[in-house]
Amino acid sequence: MREWFAELAATLAVDMQELGTALLLAAIGVIVALIAHRIFFGILRRLAHASESQADNVVVSSLARPTKWAMVALGLVLAARETPLLESAWEKVAGFVMPALIGWIALAIMRALVKSMELKLDLQAADNLYARRRQTRLTIFSRIATFLIIFITIGLMLLSIPGVRDIGVTLMASAGLAALAVGAAAQPALKALIGGLQMALTEPIRLDDVVIVDGEWGRIEEIRTTYVVVKVWDERRLVVPMSKFLDESFQNWTRRSSELLGTVFLHLDPLAEIDPIRAEFERQVTSNPLWDGRVQVVQVTETSASSIEVRLLMSAKDAPTLFDLRCQIREGMLAWMRDNQPDAVVVRKNMPVIAAD
Repeated sequence: MREWFAELAATLAVDMQELGTALLLAAIGVIVALIAHRIFFGILRRLAHASESQADNVVVSSLARPTKWAMVALGLVLAARETPLLESAWEKVAGFVMPALIGWIALAIMRALVKSMELKLDLQAADNLYARRRQTRLTIFSRIATFLIIFITIGLMLLSIPGVRDIGVTLMASAGLAALAVGAAAQPALKALIGGLQMALTEPIRLDDVVIVDGEWGRIEEIRTTYVVVKVWDERRLVVPMSKFLDESFQNWTRRSSELLGTVFLHLDPLAEIDPIRAEFERQVTSNPLWDGRVQVVQVTETSASSIEVRLLMSAKDAPTLFDLRCQIREGMLAWMRDNQPDAVVVRKNMPVIAAD
């Protein structure tokens, strides 16, 4: 009995000694890794701050956290080579930890590259069509890439679990039924993924485009994987499925450029003098800072026995500016008609004096 207790005590002493050695080496490996990471990224931050480009700061900032834990994992790997206990423990978690770290680093690199490209885009410029196209493509492709990286990372992590791997092999044995089940379950995700690629390649809409959807006027505020957020003029948000922009018709006022034409209609007496009205309209629109200098036209577009329809056509750099310009011209022409040609205005019940298209 004494010999058995003595042997057990010796075994425990050896195990405790090996455990202490493993913990000590692991601690040393982690500390050395953290120190090396701090020194290395300290140098990188100084170089990035010294550079004129903001992209360097974005890349360094994005990679700091994932590479920190990757360095810790590297320190543990090096320490595991010196003790069997730590090596066997690392082998059990490496298949789960390493894909997670690699996926995290890949995600950080992708986001850093996207942010660096976005820094070069000037969305505040007057003609920002090119910038909005690039911004839209970057947004869609980054979301698709994020989905793929996370999907692959989770798949690799699950494959490291024996039970999950065995389930996958079992499902592969009944490939026909499994394919139908997986296809049905993944159909919405695949449809959204393909829809996102189609949206990025065909570009029916871009960020900050002015659109009319379901009778609502607004701007494209956000493009997600499965839906689009439209900011309506009164600050409401209209959430529209992405399929609506791919399968149904809608109005895009800034497809080629942000410049637009707008009209104001005057309903006048058939004997009204058009030349003074044309001269006054040209005076008002040319002196208005909202006019972009492209189009100013006065035309009689409709006649009847009791009235004529006069169209005042004007242009502006974008939809909000055009709306304000039309309102100001409408008010100005109404005041001028009242003071200079009051008899030319057709006053009839239920008939507007001035209307907009």
